[in-house]
Amino acid sequence: MSKIKIGIIREGKVPPDMRVALTPIQCRSLIDIYPNLEITVQPSAVRAFKDTAYKNMGITVSEDLTDCDVIIGVKEVNIEDLIPNKKFMFFSHTLKKQPYNRELLQAVLDKNIQLIDYEALKDAGGRRIIGFGRYAGIVGCYNGFRTYGLKHNLYTLKAANKCVDRKEVEQELKKVKLPPNTKIILTGFGRVGHGAREILSELPLQEVSPNEFLSNDFNTPVFAHLDVQDYYKRRDGSEFSKDYFYSSPEEFDCTFSKFLPHADMYIPSHYWSDKADYIITREDLKQEDVRLSVVADISCDIDCAVACTIRPSKIADPIYGYDPATESEADYMKDGVIAVMAVDNLPCELPLDASEDFGNELIKEVIPSLIGEDVNGVIARGSETTLTGELTEYFDYLEDYLKGIE
Repeated sequence: MSKIKIGIIREGKVPPDMRVALTPIQCRSLIDIYPNLEITVQPSAVRAFKDTAYKNMGITVSEDLTDCDVIIGVKEVNIEDLIPNKKFMFFSHTLKKQPYNRELLQAVLDKNIQLIDYEALKDAGGRRIIGFGRYAGIVGCYNGFRTYGLKHNLYTLKAANKCVDRKEVEQELKKVKLPPNTKIILTGFGRVGHGAREILSELPLQEVSPNEFLSNDFNTPVFAHLDVQDYYKRRDGSEFSKDYFYSSPEEFDCTFSKFLPHADMYIPSHYWSDKADYIITREDLKQEDVRLSVVADISCDIDCAVACTIRPSKIADPIYGYDPATESEADYMKDGVIAVMAVDNLPCELPLDASEDFGNELIKEVIPSLIGEDVNGVIARGSETTLTGELTEYFDYLEDYLKGIE
């Protein structure tokens, strides 16, 4: 069996990202499993796992990745760091025709690089098989409870990015003390939503049904996990079909506003289509009976699905306020102002744990197809470009985008 060499590139984005696709232990494990595999790690001063941790596992640490067959990163690779005639795998953020990364994709094609995009790696049924969604949910939900404590002067949690790892996050959660009948809503049942539930399970919260949430008061803090049929309905009055909702969301009305007089905190962790009704509108938030005071918007769709999410926030300054009366930003501590947490790179706050979780998925779902035979077409379907400087058949819709045609 011929040798294959994987290179792990240093993350070059600013601000720096401390995550990595494969941890030192995972690299060692892969080399032990695949005798034909070699791994070289580019040195990094900011990576959560130090260079010495890789060296201690017998992994080569070197600036030079030119002899690698596949080069793996996390975020977009800087154009000047692209090596011609190689396979690269990272999140390119070009699949939705993002204007700010057009030049990156053009450079990939000019340099005859096969770009394998994590976001495009799917199974035969079209399900995404890898991502950082779980840790977005974990960190975002934690940040939501940190925000709630600050907003209501109930308790103070350490910022997630100041915690060493998830174990310390869980220790911090022991400080959370919520009044009876505190009522919380979570939406989303994908990786993100289930990650958020992992944090909810660490807290003294009782889960209740959507109907119970709307109808009852409780002597303990509670949460309801809503599915789409709980807050969307067919406009023609016919029976709800989830498959039809996902294929034709424009034919449904959103009924989420009925929860606003009952909910203290909302944790959006869903996928939202721009063809769907907004979940919370500006007018919804102006109603006198709105109880909502904190939104931990993990989905982070800006100025659309959830009206109070008017901009993304940053790890260093994660909370801002939305004043429903003026429809503008305000001091989140003021009465009547909704505290919004909308950090758009949440997994970066726990880089050790997020990297390990991502690497486990990579080893299970992707590496066998990457270094062996791509029996199920995982790599083929996830490749935007070819080694001959062309878009693949799966991504020829990006042709106009590359030409600058909107």
